[in-house]
This record gives sequence, C-alpha cells and structure tokens, in this order.
Amino acid sequence: MTPKITLYTNHRCPWAHRAHIVLKELSLPYEEVIIDLDKPREPWYLEVNPRGLVPSIKYSDGELNEEIITESGIVSQFLADAHPSHLLPASNASPAAALARARINFFVDTWSSKAGSYWYQILINEDESQKEALAKELLSAVGKEIEPLLKDAAPFFGGSKKFTLAEALTAPFIIRIYAFSKHGLLPQSLISGLNSFPNFAKWAAEVINQESVTFIWDEEMIIKSTAARLAKLKAQEQAK
Repeated sequence: MTPKITLYTNHRCPWAHRAHIVLKELSLPYEEVIIDLDKPREPWYLEVNPRGLVPSIKYSDGELNEEIITESGIVSQFLADAHPSHLLPASNASPAAALARARINFFVDTWSSKAGSYWYQILINEDESQKEALAKELLSAVGKEIEPLLKDAAPFFGGSKKFTLAEALTAPFIIRIYAFSKHGLLPQSLISGLNSFPNFAKWAAEVINQESVTFIWDEEMIIKSTAARLAKLKAQEQAK
C-alpha cells in the first residue's frame, strides 16, 4: 500500500532537505506544506511539532494511522526502514547488512561531530582571519576523519553504485559548502582545499549532482536568503 505522507518543510533548510532527498530516492509521493521560518510558528504547527522545527512528516498506511515523526535524521531513518531500498539494507537481512548500516551510521556521525559543525560557524563569523582559521580546521577534519572513510566509494559510500543514506544525510551540507564558497559566503579556499582530497572530491562531485539532491535546490534563492539572514544577524549585533 502506498503511504499517505505530508511533509512539513522549508526549501531553505538543510535539515529539511534531507527528507526531500530520501523521499525522492524512494519515489514516494507526498503532500508538501511550507513552514515560514521567518516568523513565529503558528499554533497549528506547534501541535504537529512542539519544537517548531522542520522537517516533520505525517505518515499513514494500512498499519499506521497518521503518525507524526520529527527530526531530520529520525524522519529519514524511518522512511528508509519502512521502505527498504538501495539507501539502507534491512537490519535483519544478515550480519553483513547490519554491518553496512553500522558503517553508514558511523560515517554520518563522523561528519556531524567532527566536520559538519564548522561550516555554520564560519558562515556567521564576521572576522575574516577567524573565518580562514575555521576553514583550515574544517579541512583538517575532512582530511583526517572523512577522507579515509571514502576510500572505497564507487562512487557512493561503502562501494555502492547507488546513493545511500550516508549521502542523503550529508548531501544538504556538502552542496551548501560548495555553493556558499563559490559565492563568497564561505572562504573560497574551502573549494580548493576540499578538492585536494581525492576520495572526497570524487565523492562530493557525484553527491551534489544527484537528482534527488538538486530537484528542490534553488541556488540563487538559497544564496540570496542566506545573505539576507546574515545581514539581519549583523544588524542585530550592532544594535546591542
């Protein structure tokens, strides 16, 4: 039975982007509800997700009746588990499948805990020397922690010829790092630095060109809205 899915999202949000990627990879139809992130959440949405964040999904099928799932990693994991595919092997398929899942989880955790936090720190920092210092730390983390984990990418994680959950959960950040660096919101040194890691560079090139990653990606809108947000944050700091 095809499930009925409502996705509460905003196309600017990298976390919500994760859910879009997974839904596209799984070819699941869904209704989209855009949540305005520039104003306080309306009471009806706080009933859906008391944290007021995106993404959230409302999911129902023959077994589940309009269940709400929140938080991007959990939403993505739920969808991948509920609809077995190339993204993630079933956990009870075999010890090898369980190992593949563990390695995907480790990769995503390593990106998030060792490298992924830097790009936003750089983005909101106004001091150019500090930006460059943080960029060097990001590149060091990618070289030390991520590059070795991509040694068997073919072209995707773990030797997979198809997109996996490892890519789905990191792609929104990879594409933003490259785009923001190209447009000057992040140091342009990041592009040359990341491309100096052969495993990462080949993998990232495949990731940011995947249809599931790009189909809601509006680079011009993202750059414009991010620049406006940064200007607003700067004005707020100066007004203090």
